[in-house]
Amino acid sequence: MPLPVLQVHDLHLAYGDNTVVHGVDFALASGAIACLLGPSGCGKTTVLRAIAGFERPRAGHVRLKGETIASPDLMRPPEARGIGMVFQDYALFPHLDVAANIAFGLAPLPRARRHARVEEMLALVSMQGTGGRYPHELSGGQQQRIALARALAPRPELILLDEPFSNLDTEMRERLSFEVRDILKAAGTAAILVTHDQHEAFAMADEIGVMSEGRLAQWAEPWQLYHRPATRFVADFVGQGVIVPGVVHDARTVEIELGRLRSDIPVECCGNDGECRVDVLLRPDDVVHDDASPLRAVVARKAFKGAEILYTLRLASGAEVLSLVPSYHDHAIGQPIGIRLDADRVVTFAHR
Repeated sequence: MPLPVLQVHDLHLAYGDNTVVHGVDFALASGAIACLLGPSGCGKTTVLRAIAGFERPRAGHVRLKGETIASPDLMRPPEARGIGMVFQDYALFPHLDVAANIAFGLAPLPRARRHARVEEMLALVSMQGTGGRYPHELSGGQQQRIALARALAPRPELILLDEPFSNLDTEMRERLSFEVRDILKAAGTAAILVTHDQHEAFAMADEIGVMSEGRLAQWAEPWQLYHRPATRFVADFVGQGVIVPGVVHDARTVEIELGRLRSDIPVECCGNDGECRVDVLLRPDDVVHDDASPLRAVVARKAFKGAEILYTLRLASGAEVLSLVPSYHDHAIGQPIGIRLDADRVVTFAHR
C-alpha cells in the first residue's frame, strides 16, 4: 500500500492553556483532495496552520511522505515543507504582473525554465495570454486561479486552501470549486480545503473531515457523510434532514409515523424497558411526493429552488418532515398532498 502523502496523528493544538484541537487523526493519499468542514471556531483553520508550519503541536505529529515536519519537539520551517498555500484574500503581489507572481517561487530555476513553467501554469488554469496583466486588472475568480497557479508552480507535495472562495459570489464559488478541482486533478497534487460551506466541500473533495469543537467528528467520503453520519452533529451539519421518533421492532426494522423502515445494517438499541425507542434521520429524498398514496401530509412551508421545491410537510401528529419535489408539482401552503416513504437506509440515534 503506498505511503500517504500526509499523516496527521493525535494532533493537539493550544493557545496558552486553552486547547483548541483535540486528538485529530487523518491521512491523505497522493493526488487526493480532502476538506476540513465545520462551523467558525471549530479548529479547522488551526489544523491547517499546523500542517503549513505556523502552529506548533502541543502533542501528536504531522508527517509529509513519511517524514515528520511538526511535533512538540520539531518544527520544520514553512518554506522548507514543500507545501503550497492559497489564502482567502489570494495574497497576490500587487506590484508584480501575473507572470512574475507565478514565477515568485521559481527563483532557483534558469530564466528559460521559469518562463516555460509560468506558461505551463497559465495554460493549466486557462489564463493564457494574461502574464503581462496586474492583479487589479483581474476579476476575483481570475485572481484565485492565478493564486492557485503560483502555489502549484514549484511542484509542491501538497496544496492547502484556506476558505479560498469566501470573497466570491455564490455562483462564482460553485463554478470555481469545480474548476479548482479539475486543475488539482490535472496537476496530480494532493490538497486540503478548509471551508464552512458544505456545497464547496461536496464539489471539491474526495474525503471530508467534519470538525466540531476542536474534534474530528467523522472523516469519510461525501456519500458516507450524508447517508451514514456518525453523530447527530454530522447529520445536522451535512445536508438537510429532520429527526423523527421511531420504535425498533427487530435488529433491522424500525417503525416511524410514515411506516416501517428496513435497515441494511443492524439497528442498535439500548432500551431496557421492553420497548426500544430511537430517533431516526429522514432526508428530503426519503419522503416522496405521490398523489396515489393514501398517506397525506399538509404543506407547512415551501422553498422554490428552480428545478425543485423543498417542502416542509406537517404529519397528522404535528411532526414535520422535508420532501424535495420536482417544481412542476407546485402546491399551496395548507394543501394536503400524498406522500410515501422511500428510504432504504436507516440512520438512528439514541432517543432523547
